[in-house]
Amino acid sequence: MQASPLASEILFHLGPVPISRPVVTTWAIMLVLGGGSWLLTRRLAVHPDRRQAVLEVVVTAISGQIRDVIGREPRSLLSLLGTLFLFLVMANLSGVLPGVKAPTAQIETPAALAVIVFVSVHWYGVRAQGLGGYLASFARPKLIMLPLNLLSEVTRTFSLMVRLFGNVMSGEFVIGLVLALAGLFVPIPLMALEILLGLVQAYIFTILATVFIGAAIGSVEKG
Repeated sequence: MQASPLASEILFHLGPVPISRPVVTTWAIMLVLGGGSWLLTRRLAVHPDRRQAVLEVVVTAISGQIRDVIGREPRSLLSLLGTLFLFLVMANLSGVLPGVKAPTAQIETPAALAVIVFVSVHWYGVRAQGLGGYLASFARPKLIMLPLNLLSEVTRTFSLMVRLFGNVMSGEFVIGLVLALAGLFVPIPLMALEILLGLVQAYIFTILATVFIGAAIGSVEKG
């Protein structure tokens, strides 16, 4: 029994590097996403079949959400944010599979995703405004706001990590507790709720990442 919800089960070692269960699950999800993307996009046609039509609906929906947030053509952000959303959906929902624990229910996966968003925000900000212009944006509307704006960059990234981790971990904990107390079939409604929660958390995380990047490139007002 794990002593802490922050602890991860170590499955094996690669030399001196311990490989935990969330890492293995994450690799499996990335393999499924990569292989699935390759298979789904092998034979694209002008007149789409049902498979391509579904794929286009997903891409169009994600693009529309990004456009609604940043008010610009979303093509440059689509690969990052679309991949982030699809990964989160699969990661959050993987916990409903027997014997699988969602990697987002362990702190290291939300932390890694939050770091990716943090780095992406500044990369897109510098690319859009130039290094000088982007650094100057932290002193707006007045220079006195500089420390607070810098602090907010760290705190909102931490909040992004904790929100995802807390919600996914608590959902799995509740289902496990009910399963232990009530038996196999009673948690089924809770599992349906966990699926909904996983989808909502993937959406919220991705939308917040979009807002942060939009603020960095000047499309969304910083607040």
